[in-house]
Amino acid sequence: MTEDFVRRHDAGGVATLTLNRPQQRNALSRAMIAALRADLARLATDASVKAVVLAGAGPGFCSGHDLKEIQANPDPAFYAALFEDCAALMLAIQALPQPVIARVHGIATAAGCQLVATCDLAIASTEAKFATPGVHIGLFCSTPMVALARTVPRKRALEMLMLGEAIDADTALAYGLINRAVAPDALDAAIAEMTGKLVSKSPLTLKIGKEAFYRQDELSTADAYAYTAAVMARNLATRDAAEGIEAFIAKRAPVWCGA
Repeated sequence: MTEDFVRRHDAGGVATLTLNRPQQRNALSRAMIAALRADLARLATDASVKAVVLAGAGPGFCSGHDLKEIQANPDPAFYAALFEDCAALMLAIQALPQPVIARVHGIATAAGCQLVATCDLAIASTEAKFATPGVHIGLFCSTPMVALARTVPRKRALEMLMLGEAIDADTALAYGLINRAVAPDALDAAIAEMTGKLVSKSPLTLKIGKEAFYRQDELSTADAYAYTAAVMARNLATRDAAEGIEAFIAKRAPVWCGA
């Protein structure tokens, strides 16, 4: 059943998860969220995968939550479970050992914009549009706000949240919401270039670094330095770090062992 909502394709150490409700602009129904969480759980223990790409089938990346499903379930318990599930999905993306890249085309709105902000990296087509438009329908994008406010400057985030207006890819790039904005026909090449670079790195080092990045972001400056100093000391004791230093000094390509 999960395969109906999310398609997975593996090649060259990269797993691409494609949201697969194109007629609904990949709206995040509870079933879609469950399918994506299940795939992420499998990827977390898959040593063959060095990087993950999150994409959308059809004309857009993701339109956010499924409003028709919400309307059909007017129950506070359903609402609470929906947003708890979505929060768990976002946390699973950040907890995943591998880097996650959002491949954005068309629209990325509301929880779809939250997905982009949550992914470690994001590359978008210049035709992409981003918005947190809940304010237009009397539903402030409070959960998307969490990821958005941790990704773009405060005034930019509040403008997007309070006005609900769409921004283009160049503006999203200027805000820091995405890493690259490329022509539509160059999107896959840009994704391949970035994943190729990630796959060439030590997966253990990327895992250590990704975990440390999000952890230190929650700490005071002094506590962050204390925590990351311990992380670096632990990282330096790994075989991959020893191999990397040796390879650098010997002017050769490193051979990672993942330990």
